[in-house]
Amino acid sequence: MIEQAVSAPKPIIYAVDDDLGVLGAVARDLRNRYGEVYRIMRATSGAAALAELGSLRLANGTVALFLVDQRMPNMSGLEFLAQARELYPDAKRVLLTAYADSQASIEAINTTRLDYYLMKPWDPPEERLYPVLNELLDDWHADHRPPFTGLTLIGLSYSAASHELREFLGRNLVPYRWLDVESAADATNLLTLAGADASELPVLLLADGTAYVKPTIATVAERIGLQTIADLPLYDVVVVGAGPAGLAAAVYGASEGLTTVLLESDAPGGQAGTSSRIENYLGFPSGVSGAELSRRATTQARRFGAEILTPAVAVGLRRAAPYLFVKLSDGQEVRGRTVLVTTGVAYRKLDAVGAERLEGSGVYYGAALTEAQLVRDGHAVVIGGGNSAGQAAVYLARFARQVTILVRASSLASSMSHYLIKQIEETPNIEVRPRSVAAELIGETRLEAVQVRNLDSGEVEAVPAAATFVFIGAAPHTSWLTGTVLADRQGYLLTGADLARAGDSRPEGWPLERAPYWLESSVPGVFAAGDVRHQSVKRVASAVGEGAMAVMFIHRHLAET
Repeated sequence: MIEQAVSAPKPIIYAVDDDLGVLGAVARDLRNRYGEVYRIMRATSGAAALAELGSLRLANGTVALFLVDQRMPNMSGLEFLAQARELYPDAKRVLLTAYADSQASIEAINTTRLDYYLMKPWDPPEERLYPVLNELLDDWHADHRPPFTGLTLIGLSYSAASHELREFLGRNLVPYRWLDVESAADATNLLTLAGADASELPVLLLADGTAYVKPTIATVAERIGLQTIADLPLYDVVVVGAGPAGLAAAVYGASEGLTTVLLESDAPGGQAGTSSRIENYLGFPSGVSGAELSRRATTQARRFGAEILTPAVAVGLRRAAPYLFVKLSDGQEVRGRTVLVTTGVAYRKLDAVGAERLEGSGVYYGAALTEAQLVRDGHAVVIGGGNSAGQAAVYLARFARQVTILVRASSLASSMSHYLIKQIEETPNIEVRPRSVAAELIGETRLEAVQVRNLDSGEVEAVPAAATFVFIGAAPHTSWLTGTVLADRQGYLLTGADLARAGDSRPEGWPLERAPYWLESSVPGVFAAGDVRHQSVKRVASAVGEGAMAVMFIHRHLAET
């Protein structure tokens, strides 16, 4: 998880006066009395102050009180306070006036919500300044809610680009505030301050107020402090993929003294990381969410010294004995003595009219955690009959008025664990439709309904839906290894005995005298573990076990070479 500041910045008392002597005296008195609790800021004109306040607002800075001189050129104190109120409506407003301005100040209390006016000079401050400000600051604190001090993401709920960033931040456990430009009152003001508008979404605001319009995932990763560049020129093991198998290998490899780097294209956890609750994993009798399991494993791997690069998309592998090079999409090459492929699988895309157009705008693949709020009090459609679909349906039922599961088979029994089937049967707002498929996804800019076809009767029904979550099988992430590492017809990597030709314990072109180890691929020193491997057991515990076991074979290979 990315480290965040544990304490909020001090609230601000802001003084504005064009007379440098008076401004210095005001700032001195404020600092003497309030400097330990408040940040004292000042400006010599209303225009300069407003410019600085705009930056503070983008950075979630908090102004508790304004102390402003009335008689300033170009912009009077009251004119300034009227504009500052739009940025900080809850801040207390105090005007410094001369006797001649007293009547205008009295009228301003009613017309512009001025809280108080003080006559100059205010000496001694213990009698004529501090008692007034103390009372106003006490009132401000009583009503004040500390602002969120992390990232702010402004976008549209039914936007593919916004969804991609929300998913990336959420799965990397980065706290952020989400503002939907269609419903959040503050979103439009922040966009204006950032120099953007609703046609340029999403916009990401960093804690320091820096704004990024339509940022790429790589830019976001760099700006929030994720490691994107390898530290070492050579590693004992390069693990590609941070699912359960990859995380387990990183933990065991690093803990045993191997220099280890873990390359992850999206976020640690893999497909398992999107699961709302894993209830059959050993040692967690009450279940554990995929996000929590991933967080713990990531922390553990880093504690032992493993590097984790995110996002790091592998696009190629080459061997230049005795080294292996993993090429990344950004042009980097990460060199290792061994490579462990744990890239897992990705959900297959739904082959239905409108599915591609609405992806990220109501159609999601394994995204139930991030997008659950979209179906609050609405209708969610889950497509698929495996454990991932069942877990998503049970989780979504906590938010949605109705959840419908579409499954091709005549029941869930052949593809889903018994404990999940029982939970679904006991959840009143989940409906299972056997022998049913999604024929078409309806909607222009966002999903509105799903055309459901019954495979037996052929009958088609339009079912209104706020969102559809698709879990219809998976394909391995191995296209980047095509032509380099042997795989089966579906793309799953062949390892160990599965590589052997008839009557030969070594695959064609194998350069070593020994046969490949059990988890070793057709390229010496390249291993595979978890779901990406041919005929692997598709369970979290199995993936973790294979990741740990791969480290043992890596040790053997390194000892030989």
